Amino acid sequence: MQERNVDIAIIGAGSAGLGAWHAARQHTQSLVLIESGAFGTTCARVGCMPSKLLIAAADVAQQARDAEGFGVKVSGVTVNGPAVMERVKRERDRFVGSVISSMSRIEDEDRILGAAHFEDANTLVVGDHTRIHAKRIVIATGSRPTWPDFLNGAGDRLIINDDIFDWDDLPESVVVFGPGVIGLELGQALHHLGVRVRMFGVGGGIGPLGDPDLRKLADQEFNADFPLDPDANVLRVELEGEQVAVTFHCRDSDTEKTERFDYLLAATGRRPNVDRLELKRTGLALDERSIPRFDRLTMQCRFDDGSLAPIFIAGDANQDLPLLHEASDEGRIAGDNAGRYPDIRAGRRRTPLAVVFSDPQIASAGVSYAELKRRDESLASIAVGEVSFEDQGRASVMRQNRGKLRLYAEHGSGILLGAEMFGPRAEHLGHLLAWAIDQRLTVERLLEMPFYHPVVEEGLRTALRDLNVNLRRGPAITERCLECGPGA
Repeated sequence: MQERNVDIAIIGAGSAGLGAWHAARQHTQSLVLIESGAFGTTCARVGCMPSKLLIAAADVAQQARDAEGFGVKVSGVTVNGPAVMERVKRERDRFVGSVISSMSRIEDEDRILGAAHFEDANTLVVGDHTRIHAKRIVIATGSRPTWPDFLNGAGDRLIINDDIFDWDDLPESVVVFGPGVIGLELGQALHHLGVRVRMFGVGGGIGPLGDPDLRKLADQEFNADFPLDPDANVLRVELEGEQVAVTFHCRDSDTEKTERFDYLLAATGRRPNVDRLELKRTGLALDERSIPRFDRLTMQCRFDDGSLAPIFIAGDANQDLPLLHEASDEGRIAGDNAGRYPDIRAGRRRTPLAVVFSDPQIASAGVSYAELKRRDESLASIAVGEVSFEDQGRASVMRQNRGKLRLYAEHGSGILLGAEMFGPRAEHLGHLLAWAIDQRLTVERLLEMPFYHPVVEEGLRTALRDLNVNLRRGPAITERCLECGPGA
């Protein structure tokens, strides 16, 4: 077995691992990058990018169906499944190629292929070929899909999101378990591409929405598009020939129903890839999920005795904020601290921002509704403002006048704390709100900002005015721009 001695070993070559590599490289040339699977990030291969390619095709199909509402006659919409999937795979491969190309800056001898596990806190064994003695180690092993055992009744018809992007054609039907980000995006996209879709959830959750008003609205809107039960009573999942039979209680009655589908898409969550690392050999303190306990500002782990370890964890492996931009940030913080160890420094974390590319879109920024409730169950310290997009001027012009925006600000200071949205252009409004929250702007200051007419952002101004009236501070800005008409 080959023996290697390095300053830093990084386990995982995804977004977090690559971020850690580039940051650590500023401090030392003695480091290795270990990858157990194919090079190329989850985002490029089976995540963000291929899913958006599928969604883009679905959006075009849906817009064509909706054209008659604008007085534009489209004589039938035909989805060419093989052509859709050919473009998805072609463009996906291009994105993956770009990531792999960027890795050419890493010397071949510093890239080690194989599954790694700990022998002790400073020693890794990779496959059956290499033992690495590292002064510091960064865990950036990512995560993988997981699902409850009863879904295994679907046999070889059970798929995960990775499998979709290897299809050569679209199936006739798919049942989706899990109305989270992945389930909503892929399930609705498949539906808009002509695939028969039914979706089941547990506990009533829809995407990342925590605000009960928005959850209720999203439930109504999605069900107007395709059947979604966010708190389903599923009785059986069975494989019948080449189809999956799902038996469930109908949502609005006590009747039992069985439907059959070509595939069952399990989008029920992800688990961190730390279970095969033999972490118990490191002496690290582990939480109830067997994830190392760590400082989210430094990414540094601790030993069982409370002392700081020369081990860092970043990205989906720590399950803190499983988003690409957060993984990249965490990777850079972990890599920088591994490089400058023991001179550990706190990294600046971004204002939380999340987007679901559904229709309507979902976005959240800043402090979440769930966190606000955790801090103050009655929300007595928080003012809430909102706007419905049903009457909003630009949204109505585009025939996208569905959804609602809810804003949360602090009484007294008037500082905007957070926002949740289910509606048009949420990906853009979410960014504006995250930037405002990051700058700790007050509601009054935001109302001094320019708003063009007619734009969806005028809906944000309406919500800010409503929020300002509800704040326990003054003077309130309540006047309405009468000359601007609807949406002002």
